[in-house]
Amino acid sequence: MDQTKHPQSESGLLYAADGHIASITFNRPEHQNTISGAMLANLSELLLKADADPEIRAIILAGTGRFFCAGLDLRGSDITTNLADSSQKSPATLDLRNAPPTVLHNIDTPTIAAINGSAAGYGMDLALGCDIRIIADTANLAAAFTARGIVPESGGTWILPRLIGWSKASEIIFTGKTLVAADCLEMGLVSEVANSNEVGDRALALAQQIAARAPLAVQASKRMMRMGMNENFNDHIHHVFLQLLPLFQSSDFQEGMASFIAKRDANFKGQ
Repeated sequence: MDQTKHPQSESGLLYAADGHIASITFNRPEHQNTISGAMLANLSELLLKADADPEIRAIILAGTGRFFCAGLDLRGSDITTNLADSSQKSPATLDLRNAPPTVLHNIDTPTIAAINGSAAGYGMDLALGCDIRIIADTANLAAAFTARGIVPESGGTWILPRLIGWSKASEIIFTGKTLVAADCLEMGLVSEVANSNEVGDRALALAQQIAARAPLAVQASKRMMRMGMNENFNDHIHHVFLQLLPLFQSSDFQEGMASFIAKRDANFKGQ
């Protein structure tokens, strides 16, 4: 793996890997970090690249400039132009297996959204799709979908009710409400509100804490949490037990026990 600390540009996205942490950054500050059609495919590719790398134990999503991501590019974008063309026949089925929200939901590597500025529309849904969110005190989440004549197209109608309940999710989505940082913290949509100059550092510090734990156990925990959202308790406990069996046979389990007994920091290898 390229362990460079220097970001590599990928059509409006920056990718950097440093040690066990990968960062994917929206890099169109002159367009409020809105997402073009080319960026959709590249975002999925970069998420899958980080998830497939055995050295990567946490992924940070962030934005350059004053915005996290202001959603899909509505100004002459190939995305909206093609969809709004009534002369074109709509597809009978949609293959969303490699769409960024689906990929983000299904990868096992923990994800952290460092919300440095406004996250609107598609950008809000991507932030909500991350496992953990840290928001700047000057940032916000803007559910602008109904104000644009659409629904949350990227997972928001599934994620938001599960995070904060039906009533508050309905209020936010139906009214196209914008939530300031304090609102997000009060509702439990974010883990922390940080100074606008410290969001990236706080996200990195948290990613490093996660990376210091046994990666196989962390990934299995995320997988079990995701499965648990759609299964009953008895089935879930059975699946957890089956997940424990290979973990008990891992080198990291032996290292975890040895470090505990010796009262030292563990050195996990992901094996």
